[in-house]
Amino acid sequence: MRSGTDKPKLSEAEFTILRDLILERTGLFYHNNKRDLLEDKLSSLVVDRGFFSFLDYYYLLKYDTTAEAEWRLLIDTLRVPETFFWREHDQLTALVEVLLPQYLSSLPRGPLRIWSAACSTGEEPLSIAMAISEAGWFDRAWIEIIASDISASTIDKTKKGLYRPYSLRNLPMNLRDKYFVPDEGGLWRIASHIQQRVKWTTANLTLKADVASLATAHFIYCRNVFIYFPEEVIRKTVQHFFEYMPTPGYLFVGAAESLLKITTNFELQEVKGTFVYVKR
Repeated sequence: MRSGTDKPKLSEAEFTILRDLILERTGLFYHNNKRDLLEDKLSSLVVDRGFFSFLDYYYLLKYDTTAEAEWRLLIDTLRVPETFFWREHDQLTALVEVLLPQYLSSLPRGPLRIWSAACSTGEEPLSIAMAISEAGWFDRAWIEIIASDISASTIDKTKKGLYRPYSLRNLPMNLRDKYFVPDEGGLWRIASHIQQRVKWTTANLTLKADVASLATAHFIYCRNVFIYFPEEVIRKTVQHFFEYMPTPGYLFVGAAESLLKITTNFELQEVKGTFVYVKR
């Protein structure tokens, strides 16, 4: 057996085949200068399995009967959980003050659907729910919020509704006191009536079958996700959104992300000082 401190090194060839397999399965892409980062993230998994090389781990992921369970662990290891409440709140303002009233005035019978496509630990969809609640739209319209993440364990954690103070750092204090209560260990618990406004599920954004029903939402928030995807994966994912979204449909991405060189299917529109991609 290998020693727990005897970490294998990730060779260039191993890096290439693992990187390509991870890209194929998750959409995440590690550039050549991220080889050390990938080695660091995967080393504990390789050592814990008693393997002597990353090639052994590649074979497990590719061919072993336990591969599906291992992929779930790997995804949890690779995910980037940086998020917080009220992030890019100008997009929330545009939603509740302009786009919702505009859409609801002409929406046929049925619910208006909002999808948080990569919700991580839930701060984004819960912020959407709070903004809608503050504007009084839940009392005036049938609105459904769906939140998904590739990590099943993250979704399970999110359902508990517990957050560290750091996640609330950007949330106005009056909203914190209105929608959260202190819990054990210095944590804050989201109000149950807000938590219950969100339907939680898992989805891999790179798989058309996973997004087909979710992308029928009138509004899609897919923020700070595409910065981790290569251009061809972004193009494929956005095309899937476009195929299933109603017309008009609204797609929000992160402030540092742009689709202008990726697709011509969506029209970039400024709404109340922020930008949204519109399917016409």
